[in-house]
Amino acid sequence: MTLNEQIAKQLKDLFLSGQWIGTNLNLKAQLDDVDIDMANTKFGSLNTIALLTFHLNYYLEGVINVFKGGTLDIRDKYSYDMPPITSQQEWDTMRENIYRNAEYLVYLVEQMPTSQLNDAFTDEKYGTYLCNLMGILEHSYYHLGQIVLIKKILREK
Repeated sequence: MTLNEQIAKQLKDLFLSGQWIGTNLNLKAQLDDVDIDMANTKFGSLNTIALLTFHLNYYLEGVINVFKGGTLDIRDKYSYDMPPITSQQEWDTMRENIYRNAEYLVYLVEQMPTSQLNDAFTDEKYGTYLCNLMGILEHSYYHLGQIVLIKKILREK
């Protein structure tokens, strides 16, 4: 298995179907049973599940745009600028979008030449494709952990 195929598998496991460390811990499994009320429930200073989902998808969309030959248009300062999610349908659409984007990124990473992993990600100041893919994984695991904890807190409330 090539390095890019290994990264694609890890992305798929993280977002869609994996069992991280022997648990049923992937983003899809964690979000599938969250309804609009839980998604929007604020607890203390923590972000909502909806906002974390938006934030993760924001970065997926930005990276996908680069893989498709576009520019890197995302900026950290906008990564939490989520419009209000006011209906179950909007929440369902948000979840479908992140699942679809994760599947597409997995496909793009599987198809890329392994040598591209060492290429600059649009500009040398943004590091390599490998660096950015590892960043997506690390960043997403971090926020997945937050989502798991927020769900536990809200269910105990």
